[in-house]
Order: sequence, then C-alpha cells, then structure tokens
Amino acid sequence: MLYVVATPIGNPDDISARAIRTLKDADLIACEDTRRTGQMLASHQIATPRRSATLSITKSGRVPEMIERLVAGAQIALVTDAGTPCVSDPGFRLVRAALDAGIRVVAVPGASAAIAALSVAGLPTDRFTFEGFLPARDGARRSALEALRVRAEDDGFYEGQRAASPIRLPR
Repeated sequence: MLYVVATPIGNPDDISARAIRTLKDADLIACEDTRRTGQMLASHQIATPRRSATLSITKSGRVPEMIERLVAGAQIALVTDAGTPCVSDPGFRLVRAALDAGIRVVAVPGASAAIAALSVAGLPTDRFTFEGFLPARDGARRSALEALRVRAEDDGFYEGQRAASPIRLPR
C-alpha cells in the first residue's frame, strides 16, 4: 500500500496522530529531502528508513523501484517537505504508477499551504482556483496572469525558487 501523507507546513506539532502512526508503521518513507524530513521525523521519534524520491522520481526513474517494493508488499509513505504531497509536486508520478499497477493508494490528509492561506485571507472561499507555481520566465508569467484576469473567482499560486520577479498588472 502507498500512503500519501500530509506533513506540517511550519510547526512540527501540526501533524495528525494518524500521520505519525502511518509514518512509524511504514517500511519506507519516500521523501523530497531526507534531511528536512528527518528533522520532522526526529521531533516525533520516528525512525522509519527514508529515501529521497522527488528528484529521482523525475530524473533517474526511482518510480519502478518503489513500485517493485510496493508489489512485494512494502508499505511506503510518500511525503513532501511541507504540506500535502502531489500538489504542485512530482510525487503524482509515483501515485499514478501505483494506481496503474493495481496498488492501493490511501490519503492521510492534513496541512495544505494553499488552503491554509485561503482560510486566513479574508476572501470568499465558496469558489477559487489553485494555479500551482506560475511560470518562472517573466513573459510566460505575464501571459499566464493576463489569461486569468477575466475570471471571477480568486486565484491562488505557490511562490518559491521557481518564481521570477513580481509582475504588476494594472486593474
């Protein structure tokens, strides 16, 4: 079974009891950054072996190795550095491959940075669109934002190392 486990987006205590149990019981934790995940795991006395998965999923093909382990009966927990895996995250490739192989995939819900930000923004929450990361190049970024201007609902974006300089669009 593959567990998709949400982790805290800031305070390590913002993790669910179910997530802690799942991470302790798993045979392996597939994570974005073993050091960062290791810090979170240590704060909860979780000693489950972990293996970097995100970069290798996209570049060197660790997906087949993970699928082999799952088919052989391993319980793998997929985590990201913060929040819910597979949201603007290449972990979806492992989930897709697991589903294609007939492996059961279970969500262990928890923190989501996009939903946490929306909940405190004071904006209407009955309808919104999450756009993930904007393009890094200014021209592509400007085009993406221009295309979204005509929509009525609020839009949410992730910003990080991939983001370029801010673009100001006139109203």
